[in-house]
Amino acid sequence: MADLDRLLDDGVLWLVLNRPDVGNALDDSLSDHLTVELEDAQAHEEIRVIVVTGTGAAFCTGADISGVDAHERFDVTALDRANRIIRAIIHLDKPVVAAVNGVAAGVGASIAFAADLAVTTESASFVLAFSRIGLMPDGGSSATVAAAAGRSRAMRMALLGEALPAHDAYAAGLVSHVVPDADFEEAVIDIAKRLAAGPPLAFAATKKAINAATLAHLEDALERERTGQAILLRTDDAAEGMAAFSERRRPDFHGL
Repeated sequence: MADLDRLLDDGVLWLVLNRPDVGNALDDSLSDHLTVELEDAQAHEEIRVIVVTGTGAAFCTGADISGVDAHERFDVTALDRANRIIRAIIHLDKPVVAAVNGVAAGVGASIAFAADLAVTTESASFVLAFSRIGLMPDGGSSATVAAAAGRSRAMRMALLGEALPAHDAYAAGLVSHVVPDADFEEAVIDIAKRLAAGPPLAFAATKKAINAATLAHLEDALERERTGQAILLRTDDAAEGMAAFSERRRPDFHGL
């Protein structure tokens, strides 16, 4: 799979998003490939931990809305694909690590926040950029960010679309580790090996318990996001936001 590199090494399944020319943005193909790998990992005892990371300067810059016709071809099916990824991460009995090598924006940030551990470089940043294109947070981020960082931080990230540096994300409880860029690869490998050598049954029970305690309403959030996003995708503001993104200009929103 050219858009997703897969390597199984000593119990660690490495899934590397490989569309660096578009910041590893998710199109239908990459979304489907990532989902299949995450869902299939459940049935393979030789896989003890899954690491998701990106190629190049970005982790994942969100949904692929490049091109002048993005507002015409981008619909709720892209959200359904993103939600399937989030559900696969949450429901998988095995630890999932997001190795955030660079910017994580939109649904890319949602994936990182849904992971069991998020290990980031110091230069990484997180952006819930949905409002910049006339949309709302999705991929469960309306639940995961609020659960980790609280309502005020969630509102600030979602409404203002400000980039949150890695150290601020760590301080807010959104990521588990921040390491110097030069030490990033070694740190991720060390954490992955520790998880791969750990007790799989205990990890599964722990993951289920903590997610039940903190994300009990995730399914409700995913459905609310889907309903809201489906409406917003039909608005003039969303069309304008995507066009402005493609044309590298500020959008002009009118509430229509």
